[in-house]
Amino acid sequence: MSPTGILILILSYFLLLIFISYMTSRKADNESFFIGNKKSRWYIVAFGMIGTSLSGVTFMSVPGWVGTTQFSYMMMAFGYFFGYIVIATVLMPLYYRMNLTSIYSYLGDRLGFWSYKTGAFFFILSRSLGASFRMYIVINVMQIFIFDAWNIPFWVTVLIFIFLVILYTYKGGVKTLIWTDSLQTAAMLSAVVLTIIYISRQMNMSIPDLIDQVRISEMSQMFFADDWNDKRHFLKQFFAGMFITITMTGLDQEMMQKNLSCRNIKEAKKNMFTFSAIIVVVIFLFLLLGSFLYIYASANNIPVPKSTDDLYPVLALHYLGPVVGIIFLIGLISAAFPSADGALTSLTTSFCIDFLRLNKKNLDEKSIKNTRYLVHFSFALLLLIIIVIFRQINDQAVIGGILTVAGYTYGPLLGLYSFGLFTKRSVKDVFVPAIAIISPVICYFLSKYSIDLFNGYELGYELLIINGILTFTGLWIVSKKPVIIEK
Repeated sequence: MSPTGILILILSYFLLLIFISYMTSRKADNESFFIGNKKSRWYIVAFGMIGTSLSGVTFMSVPGWVGTTQFSYMMMAFGYFFGYIVIATVLMPLYYRMNLTSIYSYLGDRLGFWSYKTGAFFFILSRSLGASFRMYIVINVMQIFIFDAWNIPFWVTVLIFIFLVILYTYKGGVKTLIWTDSLQTAAMLSAVVLTIIYISRQMNMSIPDLIDQVRISEMSQMFFADDWNDKRHFLKQFFAGMFITITMTGLDQEMMQKNLSCRNIKEAKKNMFTFSAIIVVVIFLFLLLGSFLYIYASANNIPVPKSTDDLYPVLALHYLGPVVGIIFLIGLISAAFPSADGALTSLTTSFCIDFLRLNKKNLDEKSIKNTRYLVHFSFALLLLIIIVIFRQINDQAVIGGILTVAGYTYGPLLGLYSFGLFTKRSVKDVFVPAIAIISPVICYFLSKYSIDLFNGYELGYELLIINGILTFTGLWIVSKKPVIIEK
C-alpha cells in the first residue's frame, strides 16, 4: 500500500472520530469533560475500556511474545481478572461514596495535603512517560511507512498526530472518549479476528485445524511451575497481573475517570465485571493470533524478525497481502488513539482538580473552561516533547529503562492507598513525598543487584509489590495511632 493510500486511510478514520466528537460534545460543559455528566452507559464504558487497556505496544508485542514466552501471559491475564474484581468491590464503592472527580482526592481526605499531592504527581509523571512511549511506538511506524517517503521531519509527524487528538478531545473530554474508545476497540478487535481468518484461508486450513496445531506445539504451554527463577512461573505471573491491574487501573485516573462517569455504583460494577471477563478472552485472541503468525511464517519459510515485536507488522505489511495490511494499519491506528486521548484527558483532569483546585474555586463556567483548555494544550506540548526525546535517544535499552521508572511510580500509589484503606493510623504527612521517592530508589538497586543478592534470582514484575510494601512500611514508621476522644 502506498504512503498516500495509508494517509488517506488515517484521515478517513480521523474524520469519523471528529464526527463522533461533534455529536457527543454538543452542549458539553466542564462536568461533561471531567466525568461525562455521570450519564455514561456501563456497557459502552466496558467495551471502550478494552481499547484503552490494549495500547499499540500490546497490539504489536503480544502476538510476538508467543515465540519466547508461549501462552504464559494467560496466567497474568487471569491475575488481571481478579485484580478487576478487587477494584469493583473495594475501590470503586469508595470513589462513588466520596463522589470523587479525581481519585487522588481520597488521599487528601485520609492522609493529608502532601499525600494527596504526592499521589497526583506520581500519576502525572507515570502517565506522561507511559503514554508518550506508547504513542512513540505507533507514530514511528507511521513515520517509516508514510512521512519518511515525503521527507517530513519526525517532530512534524508527532505534531500532526497530537493536533488531531486535541481536535476531538479538548471539548467533550470523557463524554466523547466513551464513544471514540468503543469505535477504536471494535476496529482493533476486528483487525485481530480478520487477520486470523485471512491466515486460515491463505494456508487452506480451518481455524480449528490451526488451533490443533497450536495445541500440540510447544507454543501452547501456559503453566510454568518447575523453576521459581523463571519469569514465566505461574504464581509470579498471576500475582503480578493482579497487582498491576489494581495499581494501573484502580489507582489510575485515566482508567477510573471513565468508570466514574457511569450513572451509579451498581452500573459501574456491571461495567467492571463485564470488562474483566472480556479482557481475558481478548488477550487469548492476541496470543492465538501470535501462534498462527508463527505457524504461517514456518510453513512459508519466512524468517522470524530478530525483534518479536516486528512479527505482526512484517507479515501483515509484506507477506499476507494488501487486505491484511490495511486491516493491520486500521488496528494499529485504533490502538494508538486511545493511548493519546485518554492520557490527555486524564492528565488535564488531574492537574485541574488536584493542583489548580478548579472545583474548589468560585469561578464561572467560562473561566474554568479557558483554564482547562490551556492545561490541555500544555500537556499536549509536553507529550510532543517527550516523544521527540525518545526519538533522539533511539536506544531501546534506555527507553525500556525509562518505562521501568514509569512503572515504579505505581508502587508508591499502591502503598499509599493500602495504608489508607487497611489501617486507621495517621501519618506525619510532610514525610510522605520523601518516602514515595526513597521506595522506588531502593527497588531500583534491588532490581539491579538482585542476581547477586538473592542467589541468582532475578526480580521482575514483583518489584511493583515490593515497592508498595516499602512505601507502606515507611508510612507505618512515620505514623501513629489515631487519637480517640472519649465522650
